[in-house]
Amino acid sequence: MSMMQEFRTFAMRGNVIDLAVGVIIGAAFGKIVDSVVNDLIMPIVGRIVGKLDFSGMFIVLADPPPNTPYTLDALKKAGVPVFAYGNFLTIVVNFIILAFIIFMMVRAFNKMRAKHEEEPKPAAATPEDIVLLREIRDSLKARPQ
Repeated sequence: MSMMQEFRTFAMRGNVIDLAVGVIIGAAFGKIVDSVVNDLIMPIVGRIVGKLDFSGMFIVLADPPPNTPYTLDALKKAGVPVFAYGNFLTIVVNFIILAFIIFMMVRAFNKMRAKHEEEPKPAAATPEDIVLLREIRDSLKARPQ
């Protein structure tokens, strides 16, 4: 078997395809969570903390060139080393929110599965001949000998 055939066999397995679908959906979901964090949650957190925008929080680690604006983007473009801890905070909050959303989804799934397992299965209908045989047995037991 050639290496290309082995690769094709490997790539066409169900679990590899499922993994690929999961990664693609995860990436799309990650973009949604990024937007929720950056556009909805971080402005509120920044307002509560004192109108801070976490993405703009940084420490300059070297002297910037003259006439360079004191913004993160401008300093990075000028090649100045910057300790951008605000970006890190945004990513940590992003992760916490994503982990919480996944936790809630797994929790809901587990509750649905537990509820489904608890539901009693309907008893199968007893065939008519068995019912008749039981009636005969019971009437024979009830008769005095």
